[in-house]
Amino acid sequence: MTPVTRVKYSSAALAAALLLGLATPAASAHAPGHDRGHDRGHDRHRVPFTAATVTDHADGTSTITWTAPGTRTVTIRSEGRTVARGGATGTATVPTRAAADRHWFDLVPDRGTPLRLADRLIRLQGTANLRDAGGYRTRDGQWVRMGEVYRSDALDKLTDADLAKLRRLGVRTVLDLRMESERAAAPDRVPAGARHVVADVLAGSGTFTAMPGTPAEAEAMMIEGNRFMVSGDTAKAAYATVLDELAEGDGVLFHCTAGKDRTGWAEAALLTALGVPEETVMADYLASNTYRAAANEAVLSHLPPAQAAVYKPLLDVRPAYLNASFDQVERDFGSFRAYLRDGVDLTPRELKSLKRELLTG
Repeated sequence: MTPVTRVKYSSAALAAALLLGLATPAASAHAPGHDRGHDRGHDRHRVPFTAATVTDHADGTSTITWTAPGTRTVTIRSEGRTVARGGATGTATVPTRAAADRHWFDLVPDRGTPLRLADRLIRLQGTANLRDAGGYRTRDGQWVRMGEVYRSDALDKLTDADLAKLRRLGVRTVLDLRMESERAAAPDRVPAGARHVVADVLAGSGTFTAMPGTPAEAEAMMIEGNRFMVSGDTAKAAYATVLDELAEGDGVLFHCTAGKDRTGWAEAALLTALGVPEETVMADYLASNTYRAAANEAVLSHLPPAQAAVYKPLLDVRPAYLNASFDQVERDFGSFRAYLRDGVDLTPRELKSLKRELLTG
């Protein structure tokens, strides 16, 4: 079986990848013997963008950046009208409608399939880390559709306006990855008509329950917890439920308490299954540090310095944590494909269904 490849990245490289749209290298030039006529036909359906992002700003504008090798012009459309034009590489900042739930943009190349994107973060009053799981490019040049799957922190503080917004965004299934004690202390609020499905990753395992005494112990606990998310029986059952639900349709939101650990592995497993490169998966995982920065600082600022030092590894996401999960995949299953098949019971047919539901291009 093919082993899981471990790749190490610096924080600077990961930050750059995130800012640049988490791009993967463009496809190589024609290999000898390629049928160029066939390639031209394929190009009509290929998404030519190798990097693209949308970032909303507090001043009521959005910035769209893109790179689309092989194109001459890219037209940016929003709400049925053209808002910007550019070349194969470009950046445009445009005003947006304040009342919109999300600001969607269609990036239309002069050749190939358009790409539909929005800012990844879903801004609600009751969450800090609810974001779209899509908008990433796979190794073979497809893109994970946005507006289909969401990941989040706890939903107990959602306002009525938040719930109405999630309903308009099409959330029909909420997957709760938390333990029974968490669910009892902070019951989910879900959009009207949405199913609430419990997929308890830890399920009384004792993982993450003992308070560490030092920062090193805290980091070690997080690493061990991330290993359990791959090897633990309750974890395998929970993530099997998550992937089954995702393979059956769109409108799925999965979450835990902070939206970074149990939810982080759910997202990493999903993106890896879809063929998103490892460096992109890691950058997406580490983005929780950015989205949760204010909430984490609010916790740490009220603690004595020594106690804050112990808590910080528990509030962070770090490369070592996610690497521990991937290392456990290699240790227990030998390859990620084997993990999908034997660990979370995702059949080849279900994997095809998952890709058909969530990939474009």
